Amino acid sequence: MASKRGLSKSSKRGNTPRIAVVVSRYNATVTDRLRLGAVEATVRLTGHTPDIFEVPGAFELPVVCDAAACSGRFSGVVALGCLIRGETIHDRVIADSVATAIQDSMLKTGVPIAFGLLTVENAAQAEARAGGEHGNKGIEAVEALFDTIETLSAIRDGRETKIGRTLPDKLKSVAMPVGGSGGRSGARRRKG
Repeated sequence: MASKRGLSKSSKRGNTPRIAVVVSRYNATVTDRLRLGAVEATVRLTGHTPDIFEVPGAFELPVVCDAAACSGRFSGVVALGCLIRGETIHDRVIADSVATAIQDSMLKTGVPIAFGLLTVENAAQAEARAGGEHGNKGIEAVEALFDTIETLSAIRDGRETKIGRTLPDKLKSVAMPVGGSGGRSGARRRKG
């Protein structure tokens, strides 16, 4: 099992973190594109391809992510899948279960697991987030994972870190109050 105090030596290739990508085969039209984005981002950031592990569906993501995290072989794990809302609450039950299990695994092992599980209303929203107008969430998951790995490394080494990469800010178009009170001010928030 990976220790909360640090990553095992086998979880790195030299100074390059070794990454596992766990991807659901369900809704493969979308998850295949998420996987391609994750591989592209990992190669860009490390020069190495990640280890890929497939699972049947989103519900199986946590057990394989946990196994990868516990193995001591990986500096981080990326979980990729796609849940599309249906006529029942099945998608929400799975999404909640997967998110909780992945979080529990991270806290238990100290190995970061990036959450690349799309939880969308329809196929168009899924496609927009798998290389469409909203980018590729597989790429974003890998970038978030590397930011987290770097921050954990800085904490372990007793240094501060500043990644410097600009992240999306969905509140940029919303007028926020000036000052630190967080209360009401003259600025009004737009509904979005």
